[in-house]
Amino acid sequence: MEKSLKIAIYSGNIPSTTFIERLIKGVSDSGSQVFLFGLIKQKTTYGNQVQVFGYKNTKGSKLWVLIKYTCLLFLFKPTQKKRLDAILNKTNNNTLYSKVKYYPVLWHQPDIFHVQWAKGLDEWLWVQEFGMRLMLSLRGAHINYSPIADTKLAAMYRENFPKVAGFHAVSQAIAKEACKYGADKQHIQVVKSGLKLQDFLFQLKTTNPQAPINILSVGRGHWKKNYRLALDAMHALKQLGLAFRYDIIGVSGEEALLFQRAQLGLEQEVGFIGPLPFKEVQKAIKEADVMLLPSVEEGIANVVLEAMALGTLVVSTDCGGMKEVVLPKQTGYLVPVRDAQAMALALKEVSELPLETYQRITQQARAFVEANHSEAQMVSGMLGLYKRLMLEGSDKVN
Repeated sequence: MEKSLKIAIYSGNIPSTTFIERLIKGVSDSGSQVFLFGLIKQKTTYGNQVQVFGYKNTKGSKLWVLIKYTCLLFLFKPTQKKRLDAILNKTNNNTLYSKVKYYPVLWHQPDIFHVQWAKGLDEWLWVQEFGMRLMLSLRGAHINYSPIADTKLAAMYRENFPKVAGFHAVSQAIAKEACKYGADKQHIQVVKSGLKLQDFLFQLKTTNPQAPINILSVGRGHWKKNYRLALDAMHALKQLGLAFRYDIIGVSGEEALLFQRAQLGLEQEVGFIGPLPFKEVQKAIKEADVMLLPSVEEGIANVVLEAMALGTLVVSTDCGGMKEVVLPKQTGYLVPVRDAQAMALALKEVSELPLETYQRITQQARAFVEANHSEAQMVSGMLGLYKRLMLEGSDKVN
């Protein structure tokens, strides 16, 4: 009988992002044990295969964790405790808070420690000294632009990426980017984000987009989303004489965007809506004629996959890994990054599509998501990566 793996899925926060929570559930449902370490931000119920060894953001909770695991390690793993303390002293990281984070991991000692955020990699290199296999997920912001803006971070990546046993990348594009910082491409496996497709019921549009065409973007007001470009595209669209409505969910009251909207005379056409619950976002996507992604950087945007699954046509910039999912005029429209005129012309073309063409593209988009981005495929891919990591580790030992 195959041994059940003990896998720590670490993001620092419990619960974590949608992708990570889906991963936790899928891996635990497969029969593997999942260990969660970190800050408990809210009470969350998991299955029997998930064990939470976290702490709350209070002095009392942290003190209890520190005392508990200090005693356990001192009594039953004194040599390992001494060794870890020496590592922490050497790296100037021998603080009480570090011990609150690290001692539980050393005590429970999972087979694999899967770090979700590259910026925190240097905090966890020590796990490999105790037989745990270290794996790192490569995600958009942490790889695509953070090390460009932060030379110290780039140096940390170049020093530590070659030491990592295995990498998970959400796209081929981001895997290629990580190699610039010393990640061994032989140790990188692409496992694409997966959707629980039963939660995304496809809705085939039965009428042509009616004027004004309904355009939607979803995402926080971060510079990488490039909503300023989107507003320039709306201005160009207005000059082309096309009636439209453009809403952005996830931003509201942002001075720069409010000023630009007023300056371009788009107050009647453009709306800013704050964050909404998931179900309301889904409803808005279904009601939209176009999901617009104007970003300058993405891994693969989940909101695009969701729109493709729901039956709304996507117009996206050719950033990051988006060309791996948005195939021009097959599963959506792809335009150059930072080209407002090209974006406007693509939106105008979509508004003029015959109904059968619009339907064909959205049906092909749904089929693409089903074939490449199901939750089952994601979980299967991650389990395969974990098992490969363990096999490579046993080969080195032997």
